Amino acid sequence: MKKSNVLVTASGGIVAQGIIKCLKLSNKQKKSSTNYKIIAADVNAKAPGLYRADIGILVPPVTDTHYLDFIIKTCVAKKIDAIFIGSDEELVPLTMAKREIENKTGTIVISNPIDVVLKSGDKWKTYEFLKKNGLPCADSSLPQDQDEFLKEHKFPIVVKPREGHGSLHFYLVNNTKELDNAENSIRNSGWRPLLQEYLDGKDSEFTTGVTVSNDGKVMSSISMKKTLKSGQTYKAFIDNYKDIRKSAEQVTLKIGARGAINIQAKMAKGKPKIFEINARFSATTPLRAVAGINEPDIVFRNMILGEKINMKEYKRLVCMRYWNEVYIPYSTYKKTERDKKTERSNSFIPDYF
Repeated sequence: MKKSNVLVTASGGIVAQGIIKCLKLSNKQKKSSTNYKIIAADVNAKAPGLYRADIGILVPPVTDTHYLDFIIKTCVAKKIDAIFIGSDEELVPLTMAKREIENKTGTIVISNPIDVVLKSGDKWKTYEFLKKNGLPCADSSLPQDQDEFLKEHKFPIVVKPREGHGSLHFYLVNNTKELDNAENSIRNSGWRPLLQEYLDGKDSEFTTGVTVSNDGKVMSSISMKKTLKSGQTYKAFIDNYKDIRKSAEQVTLKIGARGAINIQAKMAKGKPKIFEINARFSATTPLRAVAGINEPDIVFRNMILGEKINMKEYKRLVCMRYWNEVYIPYSTYKKTERDKKTERSNSFIPDYF
């Protein structure tokens, strides 16, 4: 079996940890054509992913002028085959540097095309794309057009940052005073506000993961109905949801995705309305892997190994997330802080739940 070295960035976050879970699950199940050696990176020695990977390394912040050089040197030193991007903050910089990294190191940056990343990273641009192409979406408005928007959509409405992710600065407002406060709060945080129609309906929110091959064909799609807590999925029903999947696949191909993409939608009057697109692996990626669709493995095998993949079947499951802990000896933590790396970590997860 081929052995592949992969770098997973931002291993303190839920997206990167999900990618690590998927890669380790692939190794354990031995169904893939490759075995992954996982090198996890983060800016902080308190990132749990550092200690659950084969090697953990501390890197400069993505805003540091030496960040890209450090990533390039790491790829050369560790003979990295591919980089999995684990945070929204790194998504644009690493995608922009994709050609440079690949030319200097031979390492493939697993990412969608930059135009897809930029379009999906701005919720207003996402809305304009969906509207222009006649795709079902949540009606949206910029603040300067809010008077017209409010004539059509009565309160409550949603106010959120165009660039945000998760539930950070997400507001459900019920009057003009709350609307003004929400917009000002978003602006004071350095972001730009967006107004969006409120899609009512309990238990009607869906997330769909789609993977697209290098030649533009859907390799897999899998939907789940989710319940959120603090902006993250903590209960999920994984089922067929044919209409949701079909809508997500249509949008994915139209936007020109390559690799992994995540489509967020709500059912409104029996039809899916898309309100967000994430051009990356999502926090629910490990849930899909357990159901039989291991997106990081699928994308790696297609993009790096050139395999043609077409996966249609997956298990119907109910997922209930819960808190768990990773422990390391205090001496291991201090050593990681000092040496800026850890290898064959003595971390452990007690089997008490």
